[in-house]
Formats: sequence, structure tokens, C-alpha cells
Amino acid sequence: MPSLISRGRGRRTINEINMVPFIDVMLVLLIIFMVTAPLIAPSMIDLPSVGKASKQPDKIIQIIVGKSDSLQIKVDEKTFPVKLGELVPVVQRYQPAKGSNKSSAVVISADRAVKYETVVKVMDTLQRAGIQRVGLSVQLVN
Repeated sequence: MPSLISRGRGRRTINEINMVPFIDVMLVLLIIFMVTAPLIAPSMIDLPSVGKASKQPDKIIQIIVGKSDSLQIKVDEKTFPVKLGELVPVVQRYQPAKGSNKSSAVVISADRAVKYETVVKVMDTLQRAGIQRVGLSVQLVN
């Protein structure tokens, strides 16, 4: 509520905000933060680490995604084209049998000009088919 000042004949109101209570509250908050800041222990975040697998896969099946969204499979230094619909049966054919102690990994390599959506479609197709070890290659594909 604005205070009234009487000067001479008429009364007029003061339109200024009293800043003293605001400054008092801010100084109290500043003191509280200055006192409590040294008492708070810095927390440590456990980030996952990247390391080598305990056992390297016996067979690597590489899926190469080309610039025009074309797919190629590279197994045992042989490369041949494949369509997205035929990808799962071909990959399953080159994986070792379930009872054997051999392991295989599927690595997706893509050109940098390929849409991210295409790589995700390939990964999704493989994971929906139940293929366990699917990874991305970090090497450049020419």
C-alpha cells in the first residue's frame, strides 16, 4: 500500500518500491549459501567404461550400408549385395549353430552420407530377429 505524504494543501502517493526488505532477504540467502556450500560433498558419477570384450568373436559378419541406401554383406572376405527384407535369413545362415561354442558378431558399417534412419532400420531389423551381438563400426567406409 503506497504511503501518503502531506505537503501543504494536497496529498500525493509515493510510487517507489521499498528495496530494503528485498536486500535483507537476499543477503540472508547469500549467507546461507556461503555457509552450506563447503559442507556439501561433491558427488561422483559412475560412468560406464569401454573396454575390450573378454573373448573376440570367431566370425564377424559386416553389413555395409552404401550411399544410395544399398546393403552389402561381407563374410570371410566375400562381399555380396542383399536387400533389407532378405537381410535376416542371410545373416542367420552365416551365424554358427546354437549348440556350438563359436560366437559371431554383426557389425554395421555406413558411409557418412547415409541417413541415420537407414542405419537404425538395419539395426532394428537385426534386433527384432533375435540376433544378439550387433555393433557399429567406427572406421570410415569408402
